[in-house]
Amino acid sequence: MPVPHRAPSPHPLPLLLTLLCVAPLLAAAPPSGVIVATAAQTELAERVEALGTLRANESVMITSRVTETIAALHFDDGQRVERGALLVELTSAEEQALLEEAQARRAEAERQYRRVNALVAQDSAAVSLLDERQRDLETSRAVLVALESRLADRVIRAPFAGVLGLRQVSPGALVEPGDPITTLDDDAEMKLDFTVPSRYLAGLTPGLRVEARTRAHGERVFVGEVRGVDSRVDPVTRAVLVRAILPNPERRLRPGLLMRLELLFDPHTAVVVPEAALLQRGQRHFVLVVATDGTGRTVAEQREVHIGIRRPGAVEIRDGLDVGERVITDGHQRVRPGAEVRVLAVDTGDAPLQRLLEESET
Repeated sequence: MPVPHRAPSPHPLPLLLTLLCVAPLLAAAPPSGVIVATAAQTELAERVEALGTLRANESVMITSRVTETIAALHFDDGQRVERGALLVELTSAEEQALLEEAQARRAEAERQYRRVNALVAQDSAAVSLLDERQRDLETSRAVLVALESRLADRVIRAPFAGVLGLRQVSPGALVEPGDPITTLDDDAEMKLDFTVPSRYLAGLTPGLRVEARTRAHGERVFVGEVRGVDSRVDPVTRAVLVRAILPNPERRLRPGLLMRLELLFDPHTAVVVPEAALLQRGQRHFVLVVATDGTGRTVAEQREVHIGIRRPGAVEIRDGLDVGERVITDGHQRVRPGAEVRVLAVDTGDAPLQRLLEESET
């Protein structure tokens, strides 16, 4: 039986010579250029978005308590008033006349009481007569208080400091209880009511920071805090009503505005790096840290990290990285763990990547 022909095995000498020639070239390869960012410490929080409606801290419809004609108006549209400021006077001629009559009756009852009291002290009058005069005096005082109350109902004053709305009546108009005269809003601070899914109920506590925006004021952020949480959860939407307070010193916010807001849960200080520095393999996350090895070379060190909250362009590192360490944000594909690298630029987030690359070339 013929023996199959076998090709001669290559001589190991040429292969060895090739490796010896290539090895110096590999050793002399320049380090890869990378862009790095410094792990920074910043304030973070879990953000929950919601829509809310503004309400004045105190709000009331100014109306009359009696049916009467308006004698005088003492305010203008949109005027700011202090607590107790006179707003409206209703016709009160009849009540004023009755008040003067009651004052005269009280004065007469006081004189009669003092006279009889002196006679009783001299045993010149019966004690029963003194009791009768005292009863007349107390009756006259009660009538006077009632008339003063009726007269006060015909003067409308501001129950608190705030800004008035538009005037809805004119002098001489007949108003009845419930008829709107104007509105009064205390806008020194505003209430922002919004709903939050009930799954966040455990973390809803007074004092949580709220950042709100409205289209009426562009991207300006109004900062406030949670004042209270409703005692009930809506059985249909499974959401809970939350009320926040927004300071309004410039009086820019007005009742009824729709606001977009972010509720900040669990505020804390954390280590943050750009999201571009994160490498994901399955459920694990890594970063390439630029460090110096024992020989003084600048090398890339692969390190596993545990992440937390993400926000646009950044990610929280809860474990595996310290503040001040540098991580590679651009050039991962050219770098292997332990390989020497050359830092081209430091990404501070102020300049786009293309500009950093152009500046590193120059």
